[in-house]
Amino acid sequence: MCGIVGIVNLNPFEPMDETRLKRMRDVLYHRGPDGEGLWAEGPVGLGHRRLAILDVQGGSQPMANEDGTVWIVYNGEIYNHPVLRPELEARGHRYRTRSDTETILHLYEEEGDRCVERLQGMFAFAVWDRARGRLLLARDRLGIKPLYYACTDQELLFASEIKAILAAGSLKPELNTAILPEFLATRFVSGEETFFRGVRKLLPGRTLSWSLAEGARERRYWRLPAEPDDSRTSFKEHAGEVRARLEAAVRNHLMSDVPLGLFLSGGMDSSGLAALMAPMLKEPIRTFAVGFSEPGANELAYARLAARAVGAEHREVVVSPEEFFHALPHLLWHEDEPIAFPSSVPLYFVSRLARDHVKVVLTGEGADELFLGYNRYRVTVWNQRLGRVYRGLTPGALREGLGRLVGTLPRPLRRYAQRTFLALPPGPRGLFYENFAVFPEGLQQDLLLDRRLLADRDPYAEGLGYYLETAGRALERMGHADLQTYLVELLMKQDQMSMAASIESRVPYLDHEFVEHVVAIPARFKLQGWRTKAVLRAALRDLVPRPILSRRKMGFPVPVGRWFRGPFWPVIREFVLGPRALRREFFDPSLLRRIAEEHRTGVAEHGDRLWLLVNLEIWHRIFVDGEDLGSIMR
Repeated sequence: MCGIVGIVNLNPFEPMDETRLKRMRDVLYHRGPDGEGLWAEGPVGLGHRRLAILDVQGGSQPMANEDGTVWIVYNGEIYNHPVLRPELEARGHRYRTRSDTETILHLYEEEGDRCVERLQGMFAFAVWDRARGRLLLARDRLGIKPLYYACTDQELLFASEIKAILAAGSLKPELNTAILPEFLATRFVSGEETFFRGVRKLLPGRTLSWSLAEGARERRYWRLPAEPDDSRTSFKEHAGEVRARLEAAVRNHLMSDVPLGLFLSGGMDSSGLAALMAPMLKEPIRTFAVGFSEPGANELAYARLAARAVGAEHREVVVSPEEFFHALPHLLWHEDEPIAFPSSVPLYFVSRLARDHVKVVLTGEGADELFLGYNRYRVTVWNQRLGRVYRGLTPGALREGLGRLVGTLPRPLRRYAQRTFLALPPGPRGLFYENFAVFPEGLQQDLLLDRRLLADRDPYAEGLGYYLETAGRALERMGHADLQTYLVELLMKQDQMSMAASIESRVPYLDHEFVEHVVAIPARFKLQGWRTKAVLRAALRDLVPRPILSRRKMGFPVPVGRWFRGPFWPVIREFVLGPRALRREFFDPSLLRRIAEEHRTGVAEHGDRLWLLVNLEIWHRIFVDGEDLGSIMR
């Protein structure tokens, strides 16, 4: 795991400024405290910060091929590197290191841009081809490793994190206001755009090339399987195949020259990884867990149960509300954008705990999207089924009357009725997206002072695009969309929070061959009635303790809404209702006051909404106003 940066002057006669490149590289020190590298030639410069995992003594970057005609900076792990190396050596390539970086270089020499199609792992890299005067940027299929870029009239900049691009000094940090509707609805931005005007992200499964002759060209080199497998494979056979393939993926992800461990949440996904990992290691597996002191936000007892079941060397940390909020500005700086999910904060604390004992951790990220583990999947499918019956039996005029009646129900009943087929429009937009939006479009109409933002941008366009590009029924389509939007945000959180503690995180469930296999399993084997992840439960039945296998999913709960009502109400008063926040003139002040007061008094639950608003204001103070991190939460 590392940090990469680069500058390419569009004028080939304009030398690249090494001072700016060093600033970009060194702002990413946390991503690679083990070493640094810089290569510059004429208009081009590449920089690298290294967290040494493979070939600790060798493997320094930027790295060149045998004759110095191709240079690379790379972040990630290539798990099929041991398979590719003999093939490349047989073609005449001479390795000088044991690192997987060199494998990418030689594979590029053989296959050009298509080298990415042979790579199995997580990666973001840049290759400068001196002979062709050409840059290639590439990102792995699922978006496990991040890569951002910006193009100005004079240059192309790229980096593992946005803050490194800003460190070059050619872009003024400015909010991209066009993304506000999507952020308010979904918590994040799922397309190419970012919160920073002029900075874009290379999407998963894409390459971006640039040369003076051809300009910039983007290519999508990988897609999820579009149709489910319609063979007569039985449930039992599917479960057996999932078990075998997951075991192989875990074994591949143990490739390391340094100590490794596992983040253990106490849920089925990470507990299954622990059970598969333990027999593969010579020493007891090292596991790490995090929780809060509040009873409803603590899964540590289940994590301990899973650790005992595999004989793990287990450690845990409990995060106090004071520690949580004190760390928030620092972690928001690491994420570069408003923190979508409060669970990012405890993820940092458990990463920091793990860093004292290991350098690499495995996590269970991705299983919920692959095996339909979220509650919103089953709620949506039942709304669809019941809605079809309801519309078939109820005349239109009566449906309109009942829809109006929902708005007159007492608040507790209205809250639930408004999230059903009685009030929501049919189809994925209403039942899947609007139903689970933090700020639905109706509320945004009243909240946003600039109404043109919502008129100009559909907050669900990216998700709906992925939903509609695949075949299958609604369940397959929901998982397909989330794997390419929601999961990408979770992976960014996983990367930035682990790298904030200088630790590498790996995601065996997102081995792309495993993903291709599981995506093709029909949804009826994943969600059965109200039972989520059915085929994965069957695959892990004899490995995971029964209380964990049958428990209700908690999803890393953070009681931030409760904290906002109590001793941390001043956070709302400052960052949502304070004069600096209101002077931004994004939101209607009277509606902000109403939302905040309803939450404080317990009339309604607005914790998620207030969380987004608090984060947006802190983001402004850090990146736009340039405020010192230490002064924000005083």
